[in-house]
Parts: sequence; C-alpha cells; structure tokens
Amino acid sequence: MNKKIRVAVLFGGKSGEHDVSLSSAASVIKAMDKAKYEVLPIGITKDGEWRLGSASIPLLTSNMGDQELKELQSQLPTVSIQTHEKQTLPSFRPDEIDVVFPVLHGTYGEDGTMQGLLEIANIPYVGAGVLASAVGMDKVISKKVFAQAGLPQCKYVSYLRNQFEKDQDHVISQIEMALGYPCFVKPANLGSSVGISKANNSEELVQALNDAFLFDRKAIIEEFVPAREIEVAVLGNDFPEASVPGEIVSSNDFYDYKAKYIDGKSVMEIPAQLPEDVALQVRAMAIKAYQAIDCTGLARVDFFVRRDNGEVLLNEVNTLPGFTPYSMYAKLWEYSGISYSELVTKLINLAIERYEEKSRLITKFEV
Repeated sequence: MNKKIRVAVLFGGKSGEHDVSLSSAASVIKAMDKAKYEVLPIGITKDGEWRLGSASIPLLTSNMGDQELKELQSQLPTVSIQTHEKQTLPSFRPDEIDVVFPVLHGTYGEDGTMQGLLEIANIPYVGAGVLASAVGMDKVISKKVFAQAGLPQCKYVSYLRNQFEKDQDHVISQIEMALGYPCFVKPANLGSSVGISKANNSEELVQALNDAFLFDRKAIIEEFVPAREIEVAVLGNDFPEASVPGEIVSSNDFYDYKAKYIDGKSVMEIPAQLPEDVALQVRAMAIKAYQAIDCTGLARVDFFVRRDNGEVLLNEVNTLPGFTPYSMYAKLWEYSGISYSELVTKLINLAIERYEEKSRLITKFEV
C-alpha cells in the first residue's frame, strides 16, 4: 500500500481576507482525496498565532458541519511539530510535511512572505513562488511589469500615505488632473475588494484615500472604465493553460466585497458571451500576464472589456484567488471538465513538480 501524501492546509492569517481564507480552506479539506492524502490543518489567527492540528479546527466551525469536523479530527496525523500559546511561528519539521497547500488570501500569505518561509523550510507548496506572489499582490509594481510586457491597462496613479498626509490638496489635484471623476481607489496590496471605494468628487476621494490607507501604506487610483468584467483561470507551471473566460455581473455599483461575499446576488456567466476573437485574445493575454510575473500553480487573471469600443484591458493577476467550489476560478475549470476535487489534486501535483524542478539547481559552489 502506497504511503499517503501528507498535505498541510494553511489558512486564516493576519489579513483583511481572513474569513475568505477560512471558507477556501474548508472547501479544500473537504474536496481532498482522503485515499491519497493525509490532511494536517494549520490555522493562523487574526492575531498571527499558529494553531496546528486539533487546535486549528475551531477556526473552521463556521464553514464545516459537525460530522465533517469530527471526521477531520479523527483522521489527524500524529506529528511532533509543536506550537505554544502566543507563538507566532511553529518549529517546522520538513520531514513531517510532504507539501503545503496555502489558502491564505491577502497580506502575510499571498504576498510572498509565506512563500519565502516555505522556501527556507525547504517544503513544496501549492501556487506561485516568492517573486510572483509579491509582484502579483502589489498592484502598482505588477502594472509596471505588465506595461513592460506590452499588456494594455487602464490609466492609474499611486501615492504613499505619507505623501497624502504631507500635502493632501496637492495629491487630490494631481489625481483630478490625471484621471478625473469617477475614479477607483484601492489599497495597493490587498484583494477580495477590501478597502476599495469609488469616488465621484473631491470629498469622496479624500474619504476613499483615508479608507485605503487603513489597509496599506500605498494606494492606487485608477480611471473609471465603462466595461464588462471578464476573468480567466490559469493553471500550470512552465506550460500554463487558460480556461474559457467568465463574466462577473455585479449586484452593486461595482464588484466590491459585499457583492462578492455577502449579498449573493452577483452573477457569474460561464462562458462569457464574447466574440470568438475576443475570447481568444483574453486567454492569450492571461497566459502572457501569468508568465510576465513568473507565476506557477494557479492564478485568476482579471480583465476589462470596454463597452464603447471593445478594447481589452488587463486589470490584475490574483495568484491565490478565492478557492471554494463556487468561486470563479473553480467554476471556470469545472466548465472545462475539471472537477473541484481534480483541481485540488492537480495543484498538489504541480507543487511537487515545481519543487523537484528547483531541486535540480546547484546551491553550493566550490572552486
């Protein structure tokens, strides 16, 4: 009998997307083939405390049924890894974990910090590496990389909190000259539409910037584009594949946190009703953007398709998108014939493949 692969599912974290992470993690755990994989849940509280195995299960109670939690508890592997009260980092034992499946959205999880820890610990992990995670998370840096790759984007400007606090009137006037109204204000390093506001005048712009600076020291301000919101799922390492495009029809003025996760009224249309040439274009652009930041594993690539002239604009690359069976990423692949459970398996295999590829590198040099 083949030994099961031990997968540590890492979730929670110090992020505005903590609750979204818990939902994604519960879905991954439930979908994992228990004949192939041994699941070790590792939760991180909003305060940054790590909780392994049994101690992590209370974090999942809102997203898993009593029976599912009991089964998870009964199947927990025995490990010698220990954490103590208030401990912010466990004593990792790489020999006790075969692969990590991080389902950490946002800061301290999707931004390269956790990926760096796992690289140092020499443990295979699902998803993008340090560079792609960090670049993909920072909307300002990623836009510069995408521009270098020749990918069309909407107009934007960015400011640091200190710049805004030093001369608020100057910043507001510069944004008005560059973009006009309405415009969108976002924290540069966050996802799930947390901290995003639409500003229609200078008063709203000041408030929007203050809101964004609660979540990040850097804000990005983008022009308003009258457009359809199109998303493509990408899967793979060196030879990635793109799914059919899907479209988000938001229940709100724009696709904010409430529209994504609370009111349940937004509609996902899969496949998006696009001319064939446009559908092919967004798929090709999705792969180009994915490779531009050296992404691996998975990503959801978001686009605007202008309503006035049909121009396709790249919006952003999410290197660790929402990952429930009902999230756009999973639904796009489901339409393409890959079930959620199969998707989880493919991602674990891609993580191991990437680790083995990196293991071929020489890390010592002697003359």
